[in-house]
Order: sequence, then structure tokens, then C-alpha cells
Amino acid sequence: MATQMVGRSRWSAERRFYTFMTLAIFAAVYVGFAQTFFLRPWFPEIEPRVPPEPFFILHGVVFTAWFVLLLVQPALVGIGRADLHRALGRIGAGIAASLVVVGVIGAFIAARRPGGFMGVPVPPQQFILIPLFDMVVFSVLVGTALALRRDVQAHKRLMIVGSIALIDAAVARWPGVIAGGPPAFFVLTDLFLVPLVIWDLKTRGRLHPATLWGGLLIIASQPLRLWLMGTGAWQAFAQKIL
Repeated sequence: MATQMVGRSRWSAERRFYTFMTLAIFAAVYVGFAQTFFLRPWFPEIEPRVPPEPFFILHGVVFTAWFVLLLVQPALVGIGRADLHRALGRIGAGIAASLVVVGVIGAFIAARRPGGFMGVPVPPQQFILIPLFDMVVFSVLVGTALALRRDVQAHKRLMIVGSIALIDAAVARWPGVIAGGPPAFFVLTDLFLVPLVIWDLKTRGRLHPATLWGGLLIIASQPLRLWLMGTGAWQAFAQKIL
């Protein structure tokens, strides 16, 4: 009986932790895009900051679907609906693939815009590297999570870390952040990895490999992007593909 109580207690704590993580990620996205997407009709004064292309409505819907699914999936397991969790997981794989497609297309649309990326004081042939890398990192992490779906602990961590890889665009739209450029929103995005690191150290005494390698992939990609986007070779290549 004591063993069962400890097991339930640990499961309850784990469920609360992952609920907290998914809520924090969703909140970061909501705050970043509240005025320009989620609550757009209530903020007509920010219309000049809203992408004019209708494509970005689809872009926002697909990305929102991903983060809503991220919220729902742990809850389904918590209430004992693992069957529905698995069914939605198959839909989630399709949403993830769609997200990458619309993410890449959206990056090219924004970069080809006369003013480039809205509110970003970086030439578009340089800045486009950041969202394109987001799609690469997300694809690697979530693709690995889907491949390891039978390894529950690795799967849930990789899904969380993969979703964190996407939120830099939302974090950049927090008040005052974009003025600090990519280093500012990269650092703030990386802070979302900290609770997962603390959880691993507290419950396992060491980092889970999914946390370690997934987090390192995100963090290591950031200075690589900043270096590569400043090179003449990348800028010439980007100009050509744009």
C-alpha cells in the first residue's frame, strides 16, 4: 500500500510539472501574439504591425493547433484516456509536418516583403536563417519524439523541448525584447529549459538524455545562427534563394 501511495504521489507530481510546462509555453506564445493574432480585433491600433498577407492567418492557426495539442495531450494521459492520446498523436504528427511547411513558407514570404520581417532591424537575407533553423531544430526534436513514443520519458521531454524551440518568435514580441535583437530573445527562450533541468535533477539526480541533447541542440544552434547569418557566403546564398 505504501509503495502504491508513493507511486501515485510521484505520478501526480509529474503530471503537475508537465501541466505547468505546457501552460508556461502556451502562455509565452499567447502573450507574444495576443495583439497581432489572438486578440487582434480588440487592438486596431497595431494594424500596421500585423502581417498583411492572408497566409499568416493559416500560419497562426496551424501553430496554435500545435500548442493546444501540447496542452491537451498530457491531460488525456492524466485522466486515463491513453487511447485518445494515441489517436490525437497521429493527428499531431500531421500538424507537426504542416507546421514545418507553413513555417518555411511564412519565412520566405516575410523575407521577400519590401520591408522584410516586420519590426526586425536586421536585413531579411540575414534574419531568415533564424526561422529556418527553428524549423530544422523542431523537426529533429519532434521527429525523434515520435520515433521514441514508446519511451514515455524521452517522448514527453522531447515534445516539450521541441516546442520550446518554436517560441523564440513569440518571445521576441514580448514588450521591449525585440530591441535587444536575437541574443535577447534567445536567452529568454533558453530559460524555459531551466524547469526541465531542475525537474530532472530533482527526480533523477541527473539530466535525462532527451533533456541534455535536446537542450544542447537548441542552445548550440543559437550562436551558430548568429555567426552564419553574418557571413557573406550565407547572405549571397539567401539573396539567391529569395
